Amino acid sequence: MEFSTVKRILVIKLQHLGDVLLTTPLFSILKEQFPHLEIDVLIYQETKVVLEGNPYLQEMHTIDRTWKNQGVLYQLRHEINLARQLRSRQYDLIINLTDRWRGAWLTRFLRSAYSVSQPYPHRRGKFWRKSFTHIYRVPPRYRHTAEKNLDAIRRLGVQTLSSNKRLTFIPNTLSTEKARHILGEYQIEEKKIIVVHPTSRWMFKAWNAHGFAKVIDHLYDLGHCPILISGPAKLEIEYVRMIMKEVSSPAIDLSGQLSLNECGALIELADCFLGLDSVAMHIASAVNTPCVALFGPTIDKVWGPWMVRHNIITEQVHCRPCQLKGCGDGMISECLQLIKPETVIESVVSMLNQDRK
Repeated sequence: MEFSTVKRILVIKLQHLGDVLLTTPLFSILKEQFPHLEIDVLIYQETKVVLEGNPYLQEMHTIDRTWKNQGVLYQLRHEINLARQLRSRQYDLIINLTDRWRGAWLTRFLRSAYSVSQPYPHRRGKFWRKSFTHIYRVPPRYRHTAEKNLDAIRRLGVQTLSSNKRLTFIPNTLSTEKARHILGEYQIEEKKIIVVHPTSRWMFKAWNAHGFAKVIDHLYDLGHCPILISGPAKLEIEYVRMIMKEVSSPAIDLSGQLSLNECGALIELADCFLGLDSVAMHIASAVNTPCVALFGPTIDKVWGPWMVRHNIITEQVHCRPCQLKGCGDGMISECLQLIKPETVIESVVSMLNQDRK
């Protein structure tokens, strides 16, 4: 592909918060090599927050998944308006990073000169493959998602060897001011800050409350400042409360009180992040905060911290990573529960003793 003939690009990524954040190296590399490009995205409404403030994007188009709850006519009206908005942008290239059928039929509708996608052979057929001018495959072995996203533009001839592949997440000024105010209010002073995010949207990725409580108390006894955060979901907030019931030290509980952008600002100011396979971990990678991440059934080589100093803690059992929703899909992952608090403490202390680069 000759990128001098391409002016406007649409990237389609219809997945969750962390998945969308892991596409950001693609934006920065394209703009670095081809500054004239205008890059738009099509994402779900609830994931827009991870791309707000991204300097490499021109426009964000969103799909609200609650449209379907308002009736067929309501959804149809919004779908038509979205299609018109997208067609008016006259895209020269569509980069499809989703296996949703929308990626194929929308690419056909927009009639861009170029389009690229994976074949998703186990889910899609000839109609899918014929919807795109370029098809790329990814190696069957474990490989980080950020690299797999970049394969889309490698298929088009873009070289990424010398490029900066870091994630991009930029907390806004108000969020940073609020995070600084919180730290000042608690008079943390010279203590090292560990932001602990013990929850996930999928709680089969979670450790146990007793383990987190023991780690938090030990870190506090060493003179550090653990701060707990979580998403706004009731289940996540209740899980943090379970931890706090077992904590004997005055750790700071901010669970459910901060927006995602504010959480990002706080993580950026921290000396270390401790958590699970979640969007908060990916945000820590993006803002270059050293990470200690606990992994169970999910694949750390595919979803682990990206281009940041980190320690990944797993328990070496023969069946992990199984990629199931807990053992037997029972929402509790025994490989995670086997992790010892002492292992986590040692890993966090090791991170804190290293100079942050």
